[in-house]
Amino acid sequence: MAAAATVYNPAGFDFSNQIRNNFLADRGLPLPKATSTGTTIVGCLFKDGIILGADTRATEGDIVADKNCEKIHYITESIRCCGAGTAADTEFTTAMISSNMELHGLSTGRKPRVVTAMTMLKQYLFRYQGHVGAALVLGGVDATGPHLFTIHPHGSTDKLPYVTMGSGSLAAMAVFEAQWKPNMTREAALDLVNAAISAGIFNDLGSGSNVDACVITATKTDMLRNFVKPNERVTKERTYGFRRGTTAFTKEEIRSLVVQEEIIGVRDDAMDIDGS
Repeated sequence: MAAAATVYNPAGFDFSNQIRNNFLADRGLPLPKATSTGTTIVGCLFKDGIILGADTRATEGDIVADKNCEKIHYITESIRCCGAGTAADTEFTTAMISSNMELHGLSTGRKPRVVTAMTMLKQYLFRYQGHVGAALVLGGVDATGPHLFTIHPHGSTDKLPYVTMGSGSLAAMAVFEAQWKPNMTREAALDLVNAAISAGIFNDLGSGSNVDACVITATKTDMLRNFVKPNERVTKERTYGFRRGTTAFTKEEIRSLVVQEEIIGVRDDAMDIDGS
């Protein structure tokens, strides 16, 4: 008697719906389109460590869903990760890796390295073949010095002295290409990151609102939330008031929404249950 065949299900994304999608496409039904996302995230080396930057606009298609969301995520005390793409994917992916890094540090007894977080992230994203929409800029300082990586949704990585990602990355990269220099001071590097994020904010509709920055050195990490606010709402130059009767109306009705209630008191003995 032949043994039952063993079905091997490799870890990763489940592609079993591909047959269903092809069946629907053959009958002219439209398939879901990939979501267009928007963000500008950057990172650069400076003399004492790493500076990361991000805008704060979250979009839902053509709608600005959140004007002041946080895109610089905690990994460890000296490692941070900026996320672009699907907000839920970036938040939960970085939170999971942060948890794994904490466990790794407890089991080894050593301070986790940036390359360890990069390896965990790239292996996780490659497993899902780009279906986890997280484009990441990972930066930090460990015992071997400062490190800056980009991690693409399919799992490929780069290590460069300055990086940009997101829909506003081209505008931000133009600023870095023109102005970045080795061994910049903290103030000069912060100004450069601010200029790069601002270029994304004002030249990309998917990016906007404020500039967040994070300065990581060997001794401390400074999270500069809303470091620059280039789009604060100002008082309007003119006010617009219209006299009563400017707009014609057919009828007017005033309704009272006050409800009249009558409270009836009940004696204590009226609530007793007769057991006879």
